[in-house]
Amino acid sequence: MASSVPSTPLLKDELDIVIPTIRNLDFLEMWRPYFQPYHLIIVQDGDPSRTIKVPDGFDYELYNRNDINRILGPKASCISFKDSACRCFGYMVSKKKYIFTIDDDCFVAKDPSGKEINALAQHIKNLLSPSTPFFFNTLYDPYREGTDFVRGYPFSLREGVPTAVSHGLWLNIPDYDAPTQLVKPMERNTRYVDAVLTIPKGTLFPMCGMNLAFDRELIGPAMYFGLMGDGQPIGRYDDMWAGWCTKVICDHLGLGVKTGLPYIWHSKASNPFVNLKKEYNGIFWQEELIPFFQSATLTKDCTNVQKCYIELSKQVKAKLGKIDPYFNKLSEAMVTWIEAWDELNPSSASAEAANGPAKAK
Repeated sequence: MASSVPSTPLLKDELDIVIPTIRNLDFLEMWRPYFQPYHLIIVQDGDPSRTIKVPDGFDYELYNRNDINRILGPKASCISFKDSACRCFGYMVSKKKYIFTIDDDCFVAKDPSGKEINALAQHIKNLLSPSTPFFFNTLYDPYREGTDFVRGYPFSLREGVPTAVSHGLWLNIPDYDAPTQLVKPMERNTRYVDAVLTIPKGTLFPMCGMNLAFDRELIGPAMYFGLMGDGQPIGRYDDMWAGWCTKVICDHLGLGVKTGLPYIWHSKASNPFVNLKKEYNGIFWQEELIPFFQSATLTKDCTNVQKCYIELSKQVKAKLGKIDPYFNKLSEAMVTWIEAWDELNPSSASAEAANGPAKAK
């Protein structure tokens, strides 16, 4: 995509950019042409007494741990501390329809022709066009200019379904786990694939939170990044937990999840030894977590995201609690998260309770 920015940015008043950070946000200078028209929600992790500097000219609100405790009271226990999972607080306090979230070590990438990639514009394009989770189109995104549905694609499915999630990728430093980092310390992703795919119904994926957009009204309450970091036996599984829960719920409600474009430039590899400490339990647990999510089913009574998420929390306690007591604690935090979400978003809670965002499949 060309680097040109539309004179009136798409969804200017309907989208918030959520950024978790522990440092000054100098990285925003590179993103200024693309982000400046939008409202930013900055979630400061770590020491709340530290002052985070934001470049001039950005419209933003900043929340630190003291703010989270003040706003949520006892329910603040569901928001992780000393972990980028704290970003989901920003999803909760936003009042916009769409969210784009990005890490502070992610910069503007260039496509193979050398043009800067407007990642936010591509995410918006992904979210505003339908998904095709029920039947795979071999030419990938059939709604993109210059392509279409191939011969043999059922006409009854060509309208597609609403897109809830747009999952972007990264050039340079790939999103690897610690063992892979240790084995391939110098590996860099230089491969730009010009494609957007709908992830098929029934297929899970490892969601990365550093270049991600979603329709908050369609799927927001499922975007809980779990209990990670300080005081928890696991880290670096926050976005993946949210992705597994979200995908199960999207499949149930007939919503779409896309992955592929846009790319960002991931500038900095995190320490693989620190990562291994954080991931150690997760590497073992995921061999049981994945089958759990693959076999998870939701009843017809689960007609909106909140009901789906509460039902999933019960299954987490019943089936994963035996792996480790952590999952009992996590299932309770999932319920607390929904209660806190509904308190801060009373209109969306009552609307969903009455109608549900989509018809259960």
